[in-house]
Amino acid sequence: MSIESILAEIDAEIARLIQVRTLLSGAGSVASNLKDRKTKKASSNSRKRRVLSPDARKRIADAQRKRWAAQKAKSKKDS
Repeated sequence: MSIESILAEIDAEIARLIQVRTLLSGAGSVASNLKDRKTKKASSNSRKRRVLSPDARKRIADAQRKRWAAQKAKSKKDS
């Protein structure tokens, strides 16, 4: 084996190792980004959820049904 071929193999191995190192260092930053996202999401969910009373839900539902009925009546009138 000549010195030239040995040096070529070493250069190829170095290039491969550099590529692997780049991939691994990039994967570390992706993992930390995922960790940050989970932390932000968990903190945003810590707020107390707003709860509607059954009466308020009924009023909202009735109002929506009234809007739907008006829209349906309007579309029948146009036909």
